[in-house]
Order: sequence, then structure tokens, then C-alpha cells
Amino acid sequence: MAGPIVISNVSVPLIGVVDTAVMGHLDAAYYIGAVSIGAMIFNFLFHLLNCLRMGTTGPTARARGREDWGEVRAMLWRALTLAGGAAALIVLLQGPIAALAFGLVEASANVEEHARTYFFIRVWTAPANLAIFAIIGWFYGLEDSRTPLVLQVTVNVTNMVLDVVFVMGFGWGVEGVAFATLIGEYLGLAVAVVAVRRRLKRLPAGRGPVFDRARLLRLVAINRDITIRSLCVVSANAVFLAKSAAAGDTTLAANQILVHFVIFASFALDGVAHAGEALVGDAVGRRHGAGLREVIRAVLAWSVGAAALLSLAYLAAGSLLVAVMTSLPEVREAAAGWMLWGALAPLVAVWAYAYDGIYLGFSATRWMLLTMAVAFAAYVAALFLLPGPLGNHGLWIALWLFYGLRGAGLALAYPKLRRTFAL
Repeated sequence: MAGPIVISNVSVPLIGVVDTAVMGHLDAAYYIGAVSIGAMIFNFLFHLLNCLRMGTTGPTARARGREDWGEVRAMLWRALTLAGGAAALIVLLQGPIAALAFGLVEASANVEEHARTYFFIRVWTAPANLAIFAIIGWFYGLEDSRTPLVLQVTVNVTNMVLDVVFVMGFGWGVEGVAFATLIGEYLGLAVAVVAVRRRLKRLPAGRGPVFDRARLLRLVAINRDITIRSLCVVSANAVFLAKSAAAGDTTLAANQILVHFVIFASFALDGVAHAGEALVGDAVGRRHGAGLREVIRAVLAWSVGAAALLSLAYLAAGSLLVAVMTSLPEVREAAAGWMLWGALAPLVAVWAYAYDGIYLGFSATRWMLLTMAVAFAAYVAALFLLPGPLGNHGLWIALWLFYGLRGAGLALAYPKLRRTFAL
């Protein structure tokens, strides 16, 4: 199951790589900065609402383990209901969201102008994007990783091809990147609807109450914890780029390129975690302690192995990857000076991603939230203390601290979690 999930996951950050690459070969660094700031806003919003996937997989997997097919069906409609409501709010409040976001980010006039253009086009992807989150989470809960692979590849390949056509072919610049994303998301949603209809026909019969008050409140509680936890994650990434923007267009462009190393690794590691999440949920639903222990050992081993391979690849080919993403000599030089921070980040972050998947399989979201709160508090403190004397190196140290403390906290708390479930 892990293989298709990893492939589908790593196709997601490739969009950002292609976005950066097509912008990086234009004639000014502010094009990279504009797309990075615009994308940062949506990363913030959509990562915050990734609870629609994360909060759907575990409960669906446990219902599948109990062979409660009515509840399996109901989970899909509950998740889509929440997705529709969240998307409507984003579209309706796009003006205030833009005002708040651009008021908080200290960027150059050129960066902000083009980032605003990007924002007001891409905001219309929200309904498709959030519905796809819910649908993918439901398929993962059914231990179906092939359908999400098809959905993600459809969205991402369409996006990347249209990036090149619209920007390099038609000369549309930032608007081309935004329209490529818009078209890719809605094509993916069309494929998702077809896949859901086919899967529902094949599921065993069963009906469950979609709007059962207790179950809906439980889903809302899970999503609330995940949302607050995700707020810390996206805030950490957003503050990192905002601090980079304040340091100048070249620093922002270099950090944006190196952050792609971290993002690509995070999606690859999340792929292993997503597979573990479904398998953990199934084992918990069946009360199978021996199977649970086997799954957790496999998740940790595969995660660490993947992180080590990624760091080795970045160390070997990092300069080449930077050169592919930008032709600007000042940005290449700046990125080279900070290369090790991006290249070795997977080895620091791996424990956080692996244990996230394990905890989500238990739906132990409150534990995740508490651990995240400690790590985020330490990150904020580091941001006040380190960038002043250490410059951009201080920003990267703070980011490493954030990832490291998340993983350490989850690992230390896990034995108590397992005892709580008597497994």
C-alpha cells in the first residue's frame, strides 16, 4: 500500500518545483518570490484544512476493521459536508483573507503585486481542493492507495504541463501558474467523482446516519485538534518565508528553493505515514495487538530509510537541482551557502511524520496537539533569539528545532498511548 501513496504524495510538491522553475527562468527574482508568497497563503489555508483527509482516514479504517459498511459510507458524506462548508467560507471571505495575509507579510512592492494576482485566481480552487482532500482520506481508510494515486497524478501532471504551456509558451507569467492550478484541481475533482461512484457500487450493503449527532461531534472534535495542530505547522512555514521576505528578494528566492527540498521529503515521508495510518486504524478496530506492533516497526523502518536516501540525494545533486529551478546567479550563490540546512532536514523531520501517521491511526489527535504546542512554542522563542546574531542560518536552526521537538515528543508519549488502548 505504501508504494502508490508515496508516489502520489511526492507528485504534489513537484507542482511547486515546476512553479518555481518556470518563474526562476524569468528575468527577476521577484517572480519566484511572488509565487512563493501566493502559494504560502494557500499552503496555510489548505494545510490547515488537511484535517479533512487526516480526520477521515482513521475513523474510516476502524469502521472497515469492524466491517461496519454503513459507517464507512456515512464517513464520506460527513467529510464532504465539512469540505463544502469550509470551501464556501474561503471563497466568500477571500477579500478579508487577502488583506490579512498581505498585511502580515513584509515583501517588496513587485512581489506583493504579482502575489495578489496569483491569490485572486487560485482562491477558486478551494471547492475542488477540499473535496479531493476528503475523498482521498476516505479511500486511504479503505486501504485503497491506487485511486488517490490516479487523482493526484491527474491534478499534478495537468498542473505541471499547463505551467510550462501558459508561462513559457503563452507568456502569461504568474497568471499562467495560477490558472494551471485551477484547471488541474477541477479536472482532478471530476476524476474523483467518477471513482467514488464506482467504489460505492462495489461496497457491501449498509446504511449509517450521516448526521448522527454523537458521531458528527466526534469527527468535528478530531478535526478541531488536527486543525489547531496544523495551524502551528503552517504558521511555522509561513513565518519562515515571511522572515525570509523581510531579508530581501534574493534570500526569499533562495530559501523558497531550499524549502522545496523539505517539502518534497515531507510528502514522501507522509506517504509512508498515510499507509501506516490506515493499517494502524484497521489493527485498532480489530484489536490486533501483534499486528499493530508489526505495522509500527515497518512504518518507522521505512520512514528512516526514505529520509536517509533523500538526504543523500540532496547532498549529491543539490546544486544541480538549484540550477534547474533558477538561472539567476545571485540566487544560486545564496542557496549554495545554506544548502546543508535543506539537504539534511529530512533526517531531523522523519520522526514527526512517522509518528503523526501512527497517532492518526489511533485518532489520538489530542496527544498530537499537545506535543505540537510545545514544539511551536520553542520555535517561536528560537525565532526571537537566533536570526539576529546568526542571520538566515538562525532561521534554519529554528525550523530544525521545530521538527525535532515534534518527533521527540510523539516518540516519548507513544508507550503511554498504547497502554491507554490496552494494545
